[in-house]
Amino acid sequence: MNQIAPARLQSFPVEGMTCASCVRRVETAIAAVPGIESASVNLATERVDVRLAEPATAEAVIAAIKGAGYDVASQTIDLGIEGMTCASCVRRVEKAIDAVPGVVSAAVNLATERATVKLVAGTPFSSIETAIRQAGYEPRRLDALDTNAHQAAKDADYAKLRRDFLIAAVFTLPLFVMEMGAHLIPAVGHWLHGSGRFKLYVVYFLLASIVQFGPGLRFYQKGVPNLLKLTPDMNSLVVLGSTAAWGYSAVATFWPALLPAGTANVYYEASAVIVTLILLGRLLEARAKGRTSAAVAKLVGLQAKSARVARDGAILDVPLDQVVVGDIVQVRPGDRLPVDGIVVAGSSFVDEAMITGEPVPVAKAEGANVTGGTINKTGSFTYRATKVGADTLLAQIIRMVEQAQGAKLPIQALVDRITAWFVPAVMAVAALTFFVWLVCGPEPAFTFGLVNAVAVLIIACPCAMGLATPTSIMVGTGRAAELGVLFRKGEALQSLRDVAVVALDKTGTLTEGRPELTDFEVHGLAPDAALALIAAVESLSEHPIAAAIVSAAKAKGLAIPAVGGFEAVPGFGAHGLVAGRAVAVGADRYMVKLGLDVSSFAASAERLGEQGKTPLYAAIDSKLAAIIAVADPLKPATPPALAALHAMGLKVAMITGDNRRTAEAIAKTLGIDEVIAEVLPNGKVEAVARLKRRGRVAFVGDGINDAPALAAADVGIAIGTGTDIAIESAGVVLMSGDLRGVPTAIGLSQAVIRNIKENLFWAFAYNVLLIPVAAGVLYPVNGTLLSPMIGAGAMALSSVFVVSNALRLRSYRPKQVSP
Repeated sequence: MNQIAPARLQSFPVEGMTCASCVRRVETAIAAVPGIESASVNLATERVDVRLAEPATAEAVIAAIKGAGYDVASQTIDLGIEGMTCASCVRRVEKAIDAVPGVVSAAVNLATERATVKLVAGTPFSSIETAIRQAGYEPRRLDALDTNAHQAAKDADYAKLRRDFLIAAVFTLPLFVMEMGAHLIPAVGHWLHGSGRFKLYVVYFLLASIVQFGPGLRFYQKGVPNLLKLTPDMNSLVVLGSTAAWGYSAVATFWPALLPAGTANVYYEASAVIVTLILLGRLLEARAKGRTSAAVAKLVGLQAKSARVARDGAILDVPLDQVVVGDIVQVRPGDRLPVDGIVVAGSSFVDEAMITGEPVPVAKAEGANVTGGTINKTGSFTYRATKVGADTLLAQIIRMVEQAQGAKLPIQALVDRITAWFVPAVMAVAALTFFVWLVCGPEPAFTFGLVNAVAVLIIACPCAMGLATPTSIMVGTGRAAELGVLFRKGEALQSLRDVAVVALDKTGTLTEGRPELTDFEVHGLAPDAALALIAAVESLSEHPIAAAIVSAAKAKGLAIPAVGGFEAVPGFGAHGLVAGRAVAVGADRYMVKLGLDVSSFAASAERLGEQGKTPLYAAIDSKLAAIIAVADPLKPATPPALAALHAMGLKVAMITGDNRRTAEAIAKTLGIDEVIAEVLPNGKVEAVARLKRRGRVAFVGDGINDAPALAAADVGIAIGTGTDIAIESAGVVLMSGDLRGVPTAIGLSQAVIRNIKENLFWAFAYNVLLIPVAAGVLYPVNGTLLSPMIGAGAMALSSVFVVSNALRLRSYRPKQVSP
């Protein structure tokens, strides 16, 4: 939650005020918020100036205004942050942004190097950028489509880091070999000291200084300013530890008389190895972090670089960002479609696997919708651009994935509280270590104290804690996108893990959402001939069942004759004259009204009734000729999807507006645990509320009428082929409409949270166990002390372990369960 500094003035735009009573109501509502010193509303400007002190927050003020029946215009922006290295940096940037007047909340993600800022409308973007720069970091405005510049910058940083590591390694290696060789091999020690210890130490000094202030300068550039601001970070710890080892050694080399007798030892190899190993750790970490964003890079790679557009009577190749709505775009075989649009001429087959996951190309002709990023296969066509730039489906998918990757889960709250004081606490422990050894340690106590204090500073690793959650989220949401599951809200990633009941809408979710002819039994006529006659009558009806019969006839390539004397009989059916033959189609009661006995189809009617289908009958020339059933067929993926949910130990419920008999029949076929039928949209919300008494509920739907239930559930899962309103109400979107995405999303959620817990356990256990060892708590027991060099290596590997563990999520595979 956004913390506002004491006695700070902040202005909020208030929408919906019309009179003096509104002013009083708003002021009263705000005054009730704890910590508010004053609130003054100006009706003319429609703003309220609020003076806030602890514990009041901007979010609390906005909630109070909305609770009074008014609204505050706000917006959410994303921006890149360059220069962050650890969890302390995250906390510092968040505090800097939070302090900007107009900011409601700020969430910074170390893995994605992004900040998501919610602010009051009208807040200058430049003020946020200034605050970030004053905190010691560089803001970067984001382009939803062009990530090439950022990637180029990341590649340049990686190349510089690699160069610095190689330089450090080249100068550290001889220093390390000479110093360790002198200790381990007496002959080497005699040879090295033969020309005098001072000359040898000067060589050590030169080698270590090159490492310390060459490749190691990056730590000073970040760490020293933060130390001076009393906001130390990971770089500050490295600066203190390595400088203490180097500085002490320099004094021992050039001014040994300043040190207590017997303590003039040098630790040049420790300072150089510390810098080198930490650079190695950051190099490995940067390489691993680069792989965590592979999913977004893959999505960005689906974009075309240019488009062939009709301009001034000619077809020109233009850059993608110059295509505008209304442009006529030409597509040739093998081209990747640049933007979304509608086909105006030509036809082809388009590979839409990136959206649907289906490998079979889809036929496209005049009037068909096409999506940017998909691939044209065989034919050529032109289409009119309807969505370009950030409005295309591909750009929206990229934006959704990036937003989910940058989200902070509730589990992160504890980590944020700990990292806020972690670095100062480590510095305090290091200082305490030095003084305890100085007072209580054996001789040379000063040396023991210095070495162990340096080990404490170097081995502490806030980086691992800062990366534990965001890297897992980043990799997990990226892998989900590859599997056709988009997490629109990061919180859904954590909530989905604890779901106990999955409730599903029927029409369009479990079923195809369009009636089809499923059963057709004929007596005394050829089936195709009978179907053509029946379809002719139904072609003049507007009923969805009639449309299904006509579609079935057309699918078979049957010619549908003209109809004469057509008449619809409300509540019964319809009849007409087709090719000289009297054809009547309707319910059993219509046949009875016509004086026909339907008992010859009794067995078929009973079977259809058990399946939840309502039979229709057809009479031709006053003779009962056929029994027909039209139903909304189940999607092929529905049975395996529900089997997978049951295999995960989840309860499955169906909420539908259909009649109970049909719903029960489908539930029996699929093994659904609970059926809630004959409900209106508001009834779906009530049904979800009842189910929530048994545990967390995920609701899966696709239509406008599902939006309230999607919002009411603990997690809303929208079918990507459904309406925009349903998608906006959901936390998770299944892009292909394949229900198997539901168990995939739940399984991935469980895997991500498990991975986060593994990372957090490692990060906390590492620091809790090794910092005391570095301080020397085991020395009185068994004489164990931890070298600062070993500490540097352990610290470097700690972050690499966390990122590498998160990368295991890239290989996640949903379990296949047979229905």
